[in-house]
Amino acid sequence: MGRRWGFLIGFVGAVWLLGSGRGGQQSPETAAQRCFCQVSGYLDDCTCDVETIDRFNNYRLFPRLQKLLESDYFRYYKVNLKRPCPFWNDINQCGRRDCAVKPCQSYSEVANNLIEECEQAERLGAVDESLSEETQKAVLQWTKHDDSSDSFCEADDIQSPDAEYVDLLLNPERYTGYKGPDAWKIWNVIYEENCFKPQTIKRPLNPLASSQGKSEENTFYSWLEGLCVEKRAFYRLISGLHASINVHLSARYLLQETWLEKKWGHNITEFQQRFDGILTEGEGPRRLKNLYFLYLIELRALSKVVPFFERPDFQLFTGNKVQDAENKMLLLEILHEIKSFPLHFDENSFFAGDKKEANKLKEDFRLHFRNISRIMDCVGCFKCRLWGKLQIQGLGTALKILFSEKLIANMPESGPSYEFHLTRQEIVSLFNAFGRISTSVKELENFRNLLQNIH
Repeated sequence: MGRRWGFLIGFVGAVWLLGSGRGGQQSPETAAQRCFCQVSGYLDDCTCDVETIDRFNNYRLFPRLQKLLESDYFRYYKVNLKRPCPFWNDINQCGRRDCAVKPCQSYSEVANNLIEECEQAERLGAVDESLSEETQKAVLQWTKHDDSSDSFCEADDIQSPDAEYVDLLLNPERYTGYKGPDAWKIWNVIYEENCFKPQTIKRPLNPLASSQGKSEENTFYSWLEGLCVEKRAFYRLISGLHASINVHLSARYLLQETWLEKKWGHNITEFQQRFDGILTEGEGPRRLKNLYFLYLIELRALSKVVPFFERPDFQLFTGNKVQDAENKMLLLEILHEIKSFPLHFDENSFFAGDKKEANKLKEDFRLHFRNISRIMDCVGCFKCRLWGKLQIQGLGTALKILFSEKLIANMPESGPSYEFHLTRQEIVSLFNAFGRISTSVKELENFRNLLQNIH
């Protein structure tokens, strides 16, 4: 492999191939090396290394975070899945709320196959909206607040008759069959129209564009590296979220379905198609690095917001005083663990230039992100729409926290906090979104191990 390549073996037993660049290198021996060869050492734009993140997440944080997200306060998310797409009309033509992949098509010589595919997609993508009678009574008592003055997301109209609580544990994020042009269109609009990219710069491996050569890829990354740190971070956050979602779909893939049960598990081939360095022409490992970057951003936000949750007046209110108190203790335990992380991302360089220009850039940043949250209403798969809306709101809440440091520091120790406040929706989305990223990091360990002996 050449002398400049070496191995870093961490607690997880993952194989890391050190080095940089792809030109002239030989094909790595294993599939694990092809997927993770560039995901090593320090990440771009920060001083943290992936091995430290893996150890911290997988062995210190992940189990407690999963326990917290199973509690009643965090498992119920209110969402309006019936909001119309504000940008185009060619979705949801099945006429059924749970049609997940693409419009049902009229009869033709291949109609039977199309109908069967659509029906399967409906089953996989349908949202389970069932709540127990006890839960329905409880959620009516939960205090609802609305504070969107500095929100990075287009607020869902949770007071609408169409908005309803969904049990996230009954609707796990996993493969639904939502793919192809409909799904590509969503991501294409996000990347092409909301990531500060001029149309003359071609994004690598864009499935809706013509094939591109090496020179166009180099042009894209030269352009990206020339951006200011804020705009570069914006792109990397979106890419990291996209990668995280693809990890979830690959890790909870429908492997087998019978009339008795469905079998879900790790689809190694699907993972390789999305992240293998050779199959993706080097893009896959870049995507995984961006996933780690997203992890650090959300981790940093959680460390910054500790004072808000430490206030005596704050409750994780569900009406069960004993469980609410226990959950708050667990929440604070997790937050203090996060605060102890040794290599936090330093966001102080964001919007740190000329005050007028910095404020304009921050507003552009916020408006672009709010626009992405509106695009989630165009997702044709309702289960995908649910998790897309939640994770975008969670990331938006993390950004709101990072840019409210002074407001958080000036909060009163007791009583209402008027200048900085998080709604229940923001809190639930913040922790569940981070839970999704945390799960992705954990699943990367599983995929590394599964790919070790595959060539």
